[in-house]
Amino acid sequence: MSEHIKKFVDDLAVGNNADAGEAFKDALRAKVADSLDKQRVDVAGKIFNGVEPMAHSDPKPVVTDPAPETETVMDTQGNEVQFTDNGNEQPTPESEVPAEAPANDESQPTT
Repeated sequence: MSEHIKKFVDDLAVGNNADAGEAFKDALRAKVADSLDKQRVDVAGKIFNGVEPMAHSDPKPVVTDPAPETETVMDTQGNEVQFTDNGNEQPTPESEVPAEAPANDESQPTT
């Protein structure tokens, strides 16, 4: 017999109904907590047993070797995409060396 139940019976025998009610609640809480702990252990033991891993849902894309020039365009399956000119002027690249800032640049802190 658990200590909560013993206290419950003793409090009832003495006529202390308020403490008997609390002892009964404590006994019920302990029983529910023990049952939940047992159920958690059972579920944790069964959760991944016998489960086969699923295959990845997304196939890997086809990757082509990078080329130094982009004369051909490839789609995600590795097929060549034909280029059609839409008549727009293509931008020309600017110089790769940045221009030097003026000597009296106001954004620089003064010492």
